[in-house]
Amino acid sequence: MSQVAVLGNYPPSVPPDALPSFRVLDTRVDPITVERAIAEIEKWIAAGDRGRCVALTNVNNVMEARHNQRFHAAMEAMDLSLPDGMPLAWLARRLGHRQARRIAGPDFVPAFCQATEQRHYRHYFYGAAPGIAEKMGENLQKMAPGMEIAGAFSPPFRPLSAEEDNYIVEMINRAKPDVLWVGLGCPKQEYWVVEHRHRLNVPVILAVGQAFDIHAGTLKRAPRWMREHGLEWLFRLLSEPRRLWRRYLVSNSQFVFYVALEAARAGGRVR
Repeated sequence: MSQVAVLGNYPPSVPPDALPSFRVLDTRVDPITVERAIAEIEKWIAAGDRGRCVALTNVNNVMEARHNQRFHAAMEAMDLSLPDGMPLAWLARRLGHRQARRIAGPDFVPAFCQATEQRHYRHYFYGAAPGIAEKMGENLQKMAPGMEIAGAFSPPFRPLSAEEDNYIVEMINRAKPDVLWVGLGCPKQEYWVVEHRHRLNVPVILAVGQAFDIHAGTLKRAPRWMREHGLEWLFRLLSEPRRLWRRYLVSNSQFVFYVALEAARAGGRVR
């Protein structure tokens, strides 16, 4: 994370008009369709907006926000908080949002690129290990030849100096992207997005995490049947048990406990 001053006092976003939303453990989730999400982003680009932020929100984000006030503030600053995780999609439908579906980062990235390729938007890829961002852009362009690659950069895996951070901001601004995809891992990417949104001349910035490695071809994804039945977490846990055991076995269990507890207190609803 950058060594520039961080206050963690991010102004909350104002969701678009008539945008359906609900709260789970006090984290906002916007259970809209992929098509609606793409349409909202296109409105921002057409309007010449700057620094609009999108989070792909899963159980890990919700639990991190519950235990970490700074991260909660970062999530509140997002303009869109899409349900990346079957538990959130299931919960949304139970609360009456019948259109709710899981919008996973690795699915949304190509969906957006393909749906908008005739707009010739300029895309910038920031994050992951050296070479991953470039490879991701190349592979996505094969799926959506009309998209334009504005640039790609993988930052050092260490805290950046103020000079390095300023250089990266200037580099991205010189590239003039319409869309900035960020893959730094949670919570680092969410912090980076909201802390840089007002310094970047980019209409929309999206934190999409592991989508970088998946679309670069360096990380295998769970079979579709596992994703559709809410078992992608198990596939990832079995693939990387030492790194992910705490996230999935501890955080997921806590999530189920706290959601059930709040639902019981609120007569079947969660906040």
